[in-house]
Amino acid sequence: MKRITIAEAGRHVGETVQIPGWLYNLRRSGKVIFPLVRDGTGIIQCVAVKSALPEQTFEMLRDLTQESSLIVIGKVRADARAPGGYELDVEGAELIQRVPESDPYPITPKEHGVEFLMDHRHLWIRSRRQHAILRVRHEVVRAIREYLDNHGFTLVDTPIFTPAACEGTTTLFETRYFDEGVVYLTQSGQLYNEATAMAFGKVYCFGPTFRAERSKTRRHLTEFWMVEPEMAYATLEDVKELAEDLIVYVVGRVLENRRQELATLERDTSRLERVQKPFARISYDEAVKLLREKGSPIEWGGDFGGPDETILGEAFDRPVMVDRFPASIKAFYFEPDPERPEVVLGVDVIAPEGYGEIVGGGQRIHRLELLLERLEQHRLAREIFDWYIDLRKYGTVPHSGFGMGIERFVAWICGVEHVRETIAFPRMLYRTRP
Repeated sequence: MKRITIAEAGRHVGETVQIPGWLYNLRRSGKVIFPLVRDGTGIIQCVAVKSALPEQTFEMLRDLTQESSLIVIGKVRADARAPGGYELDVEGAELIQRVPESDPYPITPKEHGVEFLMDHRHLWIRSRRQHAILRVRHEVVRAIREYLDNHGFTLVDTPIFTPAACEGTTTLFETRYFDEGVVYLTQSGQLYNEATAMAFGKVYCFGPTFRAERSKTRRHLTEFWMVEPEMAYATLEDVKELAEDLIVYVVGRVLENRRQELATLERDTSRLERVQKPFARISYDEAVKLLREKGSPIEWGGDFGGPDETILGEAFDRPVMVDRFPASIKAFYFEPDPERPEVVLGVDVIAPEGYGEIVGGGQRIHRLELLLERLEQHRLAREIFDWYIDLRKYGTVPHSGFGMGIERFVAWICGVEHVRETIAFPRMLYRTRP
């Protein structure tokens, strides 16, 4: 007897199989009961008829409690009315563990508060909605890797412990590191990416990053995952083209492979289908003008806040690229515009529908003298960046890259309100459990 997953049921119509899983729901109708069983790949309705089963097996199934684990045995039958298009006519079952009625599964069909659900996140991820979000996340990650791997990029992992800041020094998590003193959890793999790009040409890192921002907005986590491509002999325009191509490819893959999950989330897929090239491209100057026309108090030189990004995103039906930000609000490593030194060759890609920045990057400083000047302006110790300075001494070239935060990207694709639902175990300002 073959053991299969629910996703494989369509290939075994008419066969008697085993399906290991958990009881998702149970409906009783006299001498027939209908257990809904889930196994992580899907949900299948089982049909258990009293006259076709040993009495002990039927009674065991009839008294099952939510999330009890079992192996169900039966014949697969096609049924267009059933969830997933197939049912299982039960011929037997093996109980693995019955959830006791005295301590029932805590997440029930009734309404629960967010804090309760977050406290039970280890169980909440079993629900249909959360399961769908995390399946979409998997598809996003897989599509990103596929695109980069198929376009000549080499994955090179970068360290989690770093000796210095990459972004702002005020958002670092620090820890003691043996006799070396204080080190920090990485904010980005970018600086190391610049080194590996000089070795491999086109690289990317993909891993967790950390920001000690005391922020409680729906767009922020203290620990999140980021993919960061970096390219030697590349300009700001190369970064824009790569970001645009990557976003279109990933959205297309989700639409192709995760329609069922998007339907579970009640996502309006027509909005995602509009994510095609070309994206609108505007300058920071034009963005400030648009924002002020729509009532934002922003002045030239100010960074975009969440409401500003929402206004910009809602002005377009697909992501919009904003470039040439003031140097004063960007990190030390951005290359200045040769025609306007007060702005840098950086770009943010802002998602529609109020999801904010999903990509940030640009062209890096490649001239030694300018890099040394910027390190001094930002009061960054030269000795900590000695290896980074070496990159400008030995074969320096124009190079560019960006970072894409996975959780915010997935929130946009799924149409969910808060990024806490887009990672299995979110870390936020006041949450480190479970």
